[in-house]
Amino acid sequence: MEPIYVVVRNILVTVLRAFFRWELVGLEKVPMRGPVIIVANHISYFDPLCHAYLADRAHRRPRFFAKAELWHNPPLRVLLKGLRQIPVERGSGEAGPVEKATAALRRSGCVVIYPEATITTTDDLTPMQGKTGVARVALASAAPVVPVAVWGSQWVKPKNRAPVWKWRRLIMLNVGDPMLFPEHAGKQDDREALRDITDRVVAELDRLVRELHKLHPDGPAVPARRDHA
Repeated sequence: MEPIYVVVRNILVTVLRAFFRWELVGLEKVPMRGPVIIVANHISYFDPLCHAYLADRAHRRPRFFAKAELWHNPPLRVLLKGLRQIPVERGSGEAGPVEKATAALRRSGCVVIYPEATITTTDDLTPMQGKTGVARVALASAAPVVPVAVWGSQWVKPKNRAPVWKWRRLIMLNVGDPMLFPEHAGKQDDREALRDITDRVVAELDRLVRELHKLHPDGPAVPARRDHA
C-alpha cells in the first residue's frame, strides 16, 4: 500500500469522524474480500469522502471514476495519481476507464462509480437517469454491484445550492443487496442489456435514497437553490 494512501486515509478518517456523525445501514453487505463495484447516488461535492469513508469501514480501499478535468490541477493530479484514481472524459465514450476498472476488479479491487456521472440536478436530489459505464464494468468483470445511497451530505457542499453548516451533522449511508446480472453475460455491446442493467441499478439507488428520507432527522429536505434565494 502506497505511503501517500496511508497518510491521506489517516488524516481524512480522523477529520470525518471529528466533524460529522455517521450512520451506516447495511455495511455488512459490502464484501470484505474479492472484487466489488460500489455504485452510488451523487448529491454533493462531499459525496466521494462519504463513500470513501464507508468503503474504509468495510475494510476496502476504493478507487473512483473521477472527471478528467480534476487532473488539470497539478497538485491534485499528483494526489489522484498517488491514490490510483481513474480519470474519465465525460461524454467521450472512451473504453479506457472501463478497462482500468476491470483490471482493478480482477485484482479483487473495489471500484466506486456514480452512474449519473455528475451531481444530480433534480429538485429533490433523487437520482437522474444513469450512464451505462457501470453496466459495462459489471459485465466485463462479472463483479457484484453493491448500491449505496447517501443522505445528509447535500447540506455540506452542494452544487448550485446554499450550504447549511451544522456541527456534527448526521451523514447516513444505506447499503443495498449485491446485484448480479447473469442473464446479460457476454452482452457488453448490447445497448438494451446495458440500459436494463443501468436502469435497475439506478432504480435501486432511488429506493435506498427514499428509505433514508424516512430515517434521517431532516427527512427529504434539501438546500435552497442559489438562484431561488
